[in-house]
Amino acid sequence: MKAQALAEHEHRTMSELFREALRRYMQNDMDWEALLKRTRAKGEALGIATEEDVERLSDEYRREKRPPR
Repeated sequence: MKAQALAEHEHRTMSELFREALRRYMQNDMDWEALLKRTRAKGEALGIATEEDVERLSDEYRREKRPPR
């Protein structure tokens, strides 16, 4: 089992390993939710309402950044 090998390699118990994994998972989830909240608010302020809006703006940005031929 990979988890057991990792715990042994790090000189931890399985409980310690899983507590740390859960702590990291929960922190990443909170960070992700905070990012979503900020970006949704910014998108709404810019009038971005759908995935199609995002695609359209991405295409426009790429066209603007493309070197002239």
